[in-house]
Amino acid sequence: MERLQKILQRAGIASRRKAEEMITEGRVQVNGETVTVLGTKASFSDDILVDGKKIKLEEIVYYVLYKPEGYVSTTKDEFNRMTVLDLIPVKERVFPIGRLDYDTSGVLLFTNDGEFANQLMHPSAKVEKEYSVKISGLLRKETSRKLEKGVDLGDFRTQPASVFDVEYDKAKENTTLKIIITEGKFHQVKRMFETVGHQVLKLKRERYGCVTLKGMNRGDYRALKIHEVKKLWNLSKNS
Repeated sequence: MERLQKILQRAGIASRRKAEEMITEGRVQVNGETVTVLGTKASFSDDILVDGKKIKLEEIVYYVLYKPEGYVSTTKDEFNRMTVLDLIPVKERVFPIGRLDYDTSGVLLFTNDGEFANQLMHPSAKVEKEYSVKISGLLRKETSRKLEKGVDLGDFRTQPASVFDVEYDKAKENTTLKIIITEGKFHQVKRMFETVGHQVLKLKRERYGCVTLKGMNRGDYRALKIHEVKKLWNLSKNS
């Protein structure tokens, strides 16, 4: 038995909050009876209708995609560009957990578990995201230390980061490095480097928590292993 609003969320009907509104508005029926009390529990074997239509429950799934450049991290695009969902031909109605920019590649997680996604994306989760970065110019050590302490981006100050594996191409006057952050704000890595005077030329997310690209090629996807899902959940909860 689970709370009715959670069942509606898992069925992809609406967010938990919107599902609660549907219940209090009298739009949900369980086994022929209208339910308006929040906290009412039901099971997946019950006959549940929303606005007179029976809901369809899906198996909860979790995937990782090696996102290539040239795809937008949305379910639909107003400019008819290819989306990351074009790379995951699964029967479940999955959605990306967060996003990667159009010109950014790497680890992108998908699920139809709204609670799991919200937990990972919550600001308090602080799950590590590791990126390989190529920037213009030669990164100075004092600049690395600024990034590691956190920089002011105007609308927020970044949390401490780790910068390592720094390599210089003096002939081309650029730098490659790896950086670990625990947030995932819009364009965050690019904005961090722009703030300290460097343009990001190439960006790839190598790791999200315990999930890496090991054994994968661009465009590949796979189901997450049970231990990976549990570890991601624990990482976000224990932070």
